[in-house]
Amino acid sequence: MHKTLRSLCLSGRLNEAVKTLFCSGSPISPPTYSLLLQESIHRREFLLGKAIHSHIIATGFTPTKYLNTKLLILYTKAGELKSAHHLFDEMPDPNLFAYNAMISGFAHEGLERGGLELYYSMRDNGVDPDPFTFSSVFHACAGLAALEHGRRAHCLMIKRKAVANVVVGSALVDMYFKCSSLDDARRVFDELPDRNVITWTSLISGYGLHGKVREVIQLFHQMEEEGFRPNSVTFLSLLSACSHGGLIDSGWKYFVSMIEDYRVAPKKEHYTVMVDMMGRAGKLYEAYEFIRTSPCESHSTVWGALVGACRIHGDVEMVKVAASRFFELMPENVGKYVVVSNAFAASEMWEKAADVWERIGRLGMRKGIAWSSVASGK
Repeated sequence: MHKTLRSLCLSGRLNEAVKTLFCSGSPISPPTYSLLLQESIHRREFLLGKAIHSHIIATGFTPTKYLNTKLLILYTKAGELKSAHHLFDEMPDPNLFAYNAMISGFAHEGLERGGLELYYSMRDNGVDPDPFTFSSVFHACAGLAALEHGRRAHCLMIKRKAVANVVVGSALVDMYFKCSSLDDARRVFDELPDRNVITWTSLISGYGLHGKVREVIQLFHQMEEEGFRPNSVTFLSLLSACSHGGLIDSGWKYFVSMIEDYRVAPKKEHYTVMVDMMGRAGKLYEAYEFIRTSPCESHSTVWGALVGACRIHGDVEMVKVAASRFFELMPENVGKYVVVSNAFAASEMWEKAADVWERIGRLGMRKGIAWSSVASGK
């Protein structure tokens, strides 16, 4: 049985392996369970991974500490943090891998504060962080804009002489930018022993986040000169900078270069930025034609960008056209109705704005209540 399962698993037939496992009706060895779970995680076949877990429970098998850690990683990768936390709480002595899985899971699911609390709990329990831990902690600090917590973790990393690989380095650069500490971000980048497109993109994106258009363009060319090929995220930051800087000619040049020189296929985000760039400059009809001839004509975000531009420039006719397409795409999204209503109101099209709110009422939707995490003390 064990050889059959391993053979199926290693040959890429994970689904068959799980079916065979359930046909057996009896537990298997921890290493084989571990292999099956690892393949589930690697292939992001989380339902199969949960099925393996149910087999473990149904057969009365008691998982080893290593196997429990694998299960914990499975649930954090699947975004099921409640189940993951339940497994974590049942561990008498969580190891580094368990802590790392939990901190990473919380940070990447937008629960950064919980990730930081786990990090400090880990420290209190005498578990030493590794580069993977620091990467997740910096990600959490970036999400919270928690500069002091990020600096403490950075100081500890230096004290422990942990090597800042490209993943950790990129997370650290991003953290300092998100915390509005541009000088620290640049200093970290300049001191990195190794750089790749990810670290360069973190630097370029960071300056773009703060509206430093000249720096973004200068760093992009420096990156090219040092032999690094920009990726889609790099180009998105570059095009966004051109949009905010009103550099239409440069934006078009980089957009064409992305496609022709680097063979990077534009995504809906790139098309949306291009529409935004033309819209900011008042080139609404050029933006409209660009959308109509693009592969992203059916994506609501590009039409949303055009609606926003029409609102700024008060183009009554174009806002009608853009709003019509905007409504057709994901019509149940109340936020889109609010955006369109505001666009009509900005153009003093009061009847149209009222019609939108009447439509919201007919569909039984209501605008969500806003709240402040600062006011709530969270």
